[in-house]
Amino acid sequence: MLVGWDSRVEASRSVREALDLLAGAEEVRVALVDPEATCTGNGAEPGADIAAYLTRHGARVSVDRLASAGKPVAMVLAQHAIDTSAEMIVMGAYGNRRLRERVFGGVTRWIVGKPSLPLFLAR
Repeated sequence: MLVGWDSRVEASRSVREALDLLAGAEEVRVALVDPEATCTGNGAEPGADIAAYLTRHGARVSVDRLASAGKPVAMVLAQHAIDTSAEMIVMGAYGNRRLRERVFGGVTRWIVGKPSLPLFLAR
């Protein structure tokens, strides 16, 4: 399973709601696209907190920090899911206001429009 992680409330909620699925998965890969170490949000070691949380709940976790190289985040996540043979993507949905997302696009809109594998989304 692949978790699209960005330290936002929506991502946290999706992980919490999918916890039973994640704990029972053979492997959980937490993917961060262009993460930045900050004192808020990601912390000093991006992905470490969510990996520790999932590990405490029985998941076998690895953290993948991905560079976007100018590509949209959704495209990077989708390609990483394919490259790692993920069976499902777990991620937060509609982190931006829906109207803004509808007008300008966004990760949720793109990834929902290209369903190559099951999605577990939470807002």
